[in-house]
Amino acid sequence: MKKIEILGSGCPKCNKLEEVSRKAADELGIEYEVRKVKDLNKIMEYGVMVTPALVVDGEVKVAGRVPSLEDVKGLIK
Repeated sequence: MKKIEILGSGCPKCNKLEEVSRKAADELGIEYEVRKVKDLNKIMEYGVMVTPALVVDGEVKVAGRVPSLEDVKGLIK
């Protein structure tokens, strides 16, 4: 099961990244769990300075932007 984390305060871009990530995982047909991380200390532990950020299985894949659906598919595969 893929562990997908969305790092951010809950801003519109953060919500959009969650939406795109769920859609990408659904289209790939993989089992996944999405967790939103809003705690600034936890976000800093990942070394992320700008949100939103996408973390897959503990690895930061993208920060500071919302990638396209196709990009997210590639990142979570």
